[in-house]
Amino acid sequence: MLALVSCRPKNNMDSLIQGKVERDELAVVGKIAGRISKIYVNEGDLVKKGDTLAVLDIPEVEAKKAQAQGAVKSADAQYAMSVHGATANQLKQLNAKKSALKEQYEFAKKSLKRIEAMVVDSLVPQQQYDEVFAKYQGALAQYTAVEAEIADVKNGVRMEQQTMALGQKDRALGALQEVKTAEKERYVIAPQDMVLETITLKVGELALPGYTLFTGSLNNTTYFRFTVPESELSKYKKGEEIEVTVPYLKDKKVSGVIRNIKQIGAYANIATAYPDYNMQDALYEISVAPKQATEAAEILTKSTVIITKR
Repeated sequence: MLALVSCRPKNNMDSLIQGKVERDELAVVGKIAGRISKIYVNEGDLVKKGDTLAVLDIPEVEAKKAQAQGAVKSADAQYAMSVHGATANQLKQLNAKKSALKEQYEFAKKSLKRIEAMVVDSLVPQQQYDEVFAKYQGALAQYTAVEAEIADVKNGVRMEQQTMALGQKDRALGALQEVKTAEKERYVIAPQDMVLETITLKVGELALPGYTLFTGSLNNTTYFRFTVPESELSKYKKGEEIEVTVPYLKDKKVSGVIRNIKQIGAYANIATAYPDYNMQDALYEISVAPKQATEAAEILTKSTVIITKR
């Protein structure tokens, strides 16, 4: 009896090849640091692309946003000033200044004409004439300067200054856009339809940039993985139909197609629970895709499946 019991499992295993159910997995990571504020999903949930999985609390973003908004207002005002020039009140002040300087200039001009005749008649010394002439030159220079200043105000500032002000405005807008983008990263969004397998953090824990927050398996990506030694490889062809049995579902049968055959480079990738092969044989992985994805949709990932050895 002991001999029979010990031989039966071995004979059964000799006629079968065990494999595993696999699905393509996806990791959802955070881009900026923040504490988990809310989690809206549970492990095992089916989520759709665009669903909000969690919300991060990032106080620094609000502070940077306020700074960026202030910089935009300042840069916008600088650019508007460079385009429109001085205000009406500033122009009024310049015109008043021009009127006063014009009076000084006219008075200096009249004084110069009077003293020129007196110098010719030798009634005043040359020194006094030079003093009046200098005052005339000063009044003329001030009057010319205020006229040029008014002309600049009316025509606007130089194009180079306008370009510089516009560049500062664009820079401030770029900083604000960067902050708004970071603000959107507070919301952890599902990138694809998937079934959540793992939630790595809890509410209140710190999520660092690049840290995996959620892992999930993608829908309709189920396939079966078997390990076959090189000596048995000739019995399986890519594109060939094969029947897979699921033991835990009362030996449910699923029709599949061999989609790929590749060499296994690491021992940890072996899918067969009871390998029976020559140690000198190279190992190959056979991937079998179900013909109807709906037939394999409810099979649990990493569960055992079998095929009959040929």
